Amino acid sequence: MPAPSQTEKFAAFLRMLKDRSGRGYDRLGKEAGVSGSSLHRYCSGLGVPTDYRVVHSFAKVCGASSEELRELHRLWALADTDRNVPPVTTAPVETTVTAPPGETAGKDPATPDAAATPPAPAAVPATGTPPAPEPDGPLGPLVPVPAAPGPGDTVPTDITPVDAGKPRRPRVPEKPSSRFAVLAAAVVVVTGLVAGFVWMPGDPSPPAEQGLLYSSACRTVSMGQHDECVREVQELLKRSGGQLAVDGDFGPETLRRLTAFQVLAGMPASNVVDEATKKALYAHKVRMTTWSPDKVTKRIREVFTEDPRTAVAIAGCASFLDPLYVLPNTNGSRNWGVFQISDVRLRELGGTPRRAFDPEWNIQAAHRLWRVRHDFHDWPSCEAARKDAEDGKDTKGAKDSGNSASPAAPKG
Repeated sequence: MPAPSQTEKFAAFLRMLKDRSGRGYDRLGKEAGVSGSSLHRYCSGLGVPTDYRVVHSFAKVCGASSEELRELHRLWALADTDRNVPPVTTAPVETTVTAPPGETAGKDPATPDAAATPPAPAAVPATGTPPAPEPDGPLGPLVPVPAAPGPGDTVPTDITPVDAGKPRRPRVPEKPSSRFAVLAAAVVVVTGLVAGFVWMPGDPSPPAEQGLLYSSACRTVSMGQHDECVREVQELLKRSGGQLAVDGDFGPETLRRLTAFQVLAGMPASNVVDEATKKALYAHKVRMTTWSPDKVTKRIREVFTEDPRTAVAIAGCASFLDPLYVLPNTNGSRNWGVFQISDVRLRELGGTPRRAFDPEWNIQAAHRLWRVRHDFHDWPSCEAARKDAEDGKDTKGAKDSGNSASPAAPKG
């Protein structure tokens, strides 16, 4: 039986949330801001929404937990990739197998080849006398090894002993330069190879060109991939301060951290690990350390003095209080930072994705949006969080003093 597709897994998760809520499609649709027929199509696996905000809003009105929201986002991203996200154009991977020397294309490599079989050593004659050596070997003329001198024999230092009856000739000293040159060359080669893998103690990383990502196996690293190339990317992102699991699975969590890294490095957020990103990852010059959820919560309450409880709830719903949270949509837009400010709002506020990752700027920008109508209309997908926060307010109408507990804020 074939395994279910990513779209079917996504639809099954939506059905679980819907069934658990005990409500119908029309009612859930009104609360989530989407038609009941669309929800039925998504839960039946007949379509995948192009904007994750629809999914997020539906899950929230169904009472999904933070862990379920993260799992749902992972399933949505994989389902969308599986169904209709166009593949990233990259250099094709060569699959043609070139036959090594001595073999012909299409030949079974396990079949012995007569042309590639080394010649057998020359047989020794039955008489026991070995064959005469070649007159000129690779190191020049071979000199016969003399017999050990007998008692009383005197061997001149400059004359090579010869057989009796043969004239003596001056000994030609063996040139040590040839063998020494070969040895020296070998030492140089070995030293060069070792030097390629050894670096000075002050350097925190090996040369970039020798990293795993520069191998042919890691020519492209992108969403949905699961291998050691992804694990290497995750290790490098974590070394830069990114908070993510190192499991070799390129899912939404890795994509968010990769996008944040590329923006902080001053390069386009391409959603793939391209050559420029590889170089920046191995350079270790980008730091992704940022505010903790507790610090974010404290600052939101200080800025949103008019309604701190709801503001914290909205930020917790939107980004889990993570200043580097990124939510990509398949229409090409993204939402950035603590309050998930959209690309459109960023342009209106004179900001950039990099500025949106600054939690102070993001919180102040969100407060500017709030002051337009003194409400949180810019965050419709977090309507349920807003209602929960309002229901939890003091019945006397007193504003939150900043001492109430904030919602759980797991990492994205």
